[in-house]
Amino acid sequence: MGLTAAELHAGMTAIAAKSPAIAAAIDRAGMPEPRIRERGPETLMRAIVGQQVSVKAADSIWAKLSLACGGFTDLSAVLDVPVDDLRAAGLSRQKAAYIHALAHACVHDGLDFAALPADDEEAISRLIAVKGIGRWSAEIYLLFADGRPDIFPAGDLAVQIELGRILGLDARPSEAATRKLVAEFAPYRGALAVFLWHHYTLIGAAGAMGQGPI
Repeated sequence: MGLTAAELHAGMTAIAAKSPAIAAAIDRAGMPEPRIRERGPETLMRAIVGQQVSVKAADSIWAKLSLACGGFTDLSAVLDVPVDDLRAAGLSRQKAAYIHALAHACVHDGLDFAALPADDEEAISRLIAVKGIGRWSAEIYLLFADGRPDIFPAGDLAVQIELGRILGLDARPSEAATRKLVAEFAPYRGALAVFLWHHYTLIGAAGAMGQGPI
């Protein structure tokens, strides 16, 4: 479950009241549509697949991976799929290891996506304890699958580009600078992240190389 249309609208309305630049961007692009994903390891696996590849390539790899694994309802079966078969689906050896690590964490280490800590930072810490899960992947998951309203993936390239563009900055802000720029918009930063991807897509950058939402 991600943020609903009503939650996105309420969050962006509150942010627009604080930022004329963002209010103007909403006037240009309109409110974003909800981006909702299922809660569970499959969504996080999809985030792993999508790291540093185009959206089109990620979709192709995901289809082949799903076929190789026979779906993802039985993670024990995923563990039994040889690394070479995962690589044949288009994964790098490193990403194949990450898929196995996530399946192992769920099967053997008690990772329960229905019982993640309520505190955002604690939930991020629980997820990034799994090999191959970085902060970006954890934040993407918590925003789109858990629907946490104040999650903001500041390390996302598209988010940085579009925030800088909307605010009229001379250069794309760093991850640290991006977090500082949006601090005043808590507790609605999740809505802002979804809007920034929406705005990024409308100016013709969809499918660009780099990090993007699942």
